[in-house]
Amino acid sequence: MSGFKEQNFTDRLALASNARRAALDKFRAQPDPNDPALAARRAERAKAAAERERRQAERRIAREAEAARQAEELKLQAAAAAEAARLAAAEQQAASIREAEAAAAKLIADKAARDARYAARKKRR
Repeated sequence: MSGFKEQNFTDRLALASNARRAALDKFRAQPDPNDPALAARRAERAKAAAERERRQAERRIAREAEAARQAEELKLQAAAAAEAARLAAAEQQAASIREAEAAAAKLIADKAARDARYAARKKRR
């Protein structure tokens, strides 16, 4: 294992100078902002972004239309259920009226039969 080598001042100056030179080289290696290739890439990116935005807007509109269609469908289903409930209640009320009329008719018939039996018994005496 090698021992620790302490850097002296000149080593540190050389390292700093090399780091500055590397940063400057990296900056100089960047393309010119007015480069036509760079402008073409920017235009492609802008075009792709606009296309992406258009597709997102289409999907949002489709989602909103689907939500509106589902809401309308739920509204129609609720109206149909309410109408069915109203018809069922009316049918139940009509059935209870028919039952009450049948019960009243049976009571009248039973009373008439009882009166006839009573009249026949009176007649026999």
